[in-house]
Amino acid sequence: MLVLSVVLTAFVLVVPVELPDKTLFASLVLATRFPHWPVFVGVGTAFGLQVAIAVTAGSLLTLLPEALVTGVVAALFLIGALVLWRSASSGTEEGNDAADSREGTSFLRAAAISFGVLFAAEWGDLSQLAIAGMAARYEEPLSVFVGGWAALLVVSGLAVFLGKKLADRLPVALIRRVAAGLFLVFALFAIVETVRSLVG
Repeated sequence: MLVLSVVLTAFVLVVPVELPDKTLFASLVLATRFPHWPVFVGVGTAFGLQVAIAVTAGSLLTLLPEALVTGVVAALFLIGALVLWRSASSGTEEGNDAADSREGTSFLRAAAISFGVLFAAEWGDLSQLAIAGMAARYEEPLSVFVGGWAALLVVSGLAVFLGKKLADRLPVALIRRVAAGLFLVFALFAIVETVRSLVG
């Protein structure tokens, strides 16, 4: 059963992390080489699989003692906050992932190339860490999956269908700082929970 508050929290946390991310720019590059729909299908499928893996990893964490789980969650969010804050001063990440492009590429081939590029690009991404941390914190894997995947689909949809206009207008540094602040808030909540479980 879906818990709407968890779905919304996952969505709100993942969107600002992904907006200035390499994933957005990789999707944008793919959309300039192939028709939009096969790119969106390939990218969306890759995101779905990556979110499922992250949720599974986070859910497995809940089998450990509570203090250890909340400590790991706090560490994941603190690392994410630090990486985002430091990257705010650097320029936009380039989507350098190459895809062999040919005019007239079939729907299936374009979708498969898009899937491969994005699936590889997402490993160890901040959104994966965030989703794993949320799955461990809330113990609502389906809700975290739906919220996280919806956020990734929205961002990739913006990249694929709005393309260059979006990239030119994104205040990347500001978005990264807002995302870092969100990560820090989640880290603080997890630290409080860790202390409570150790004291209690």
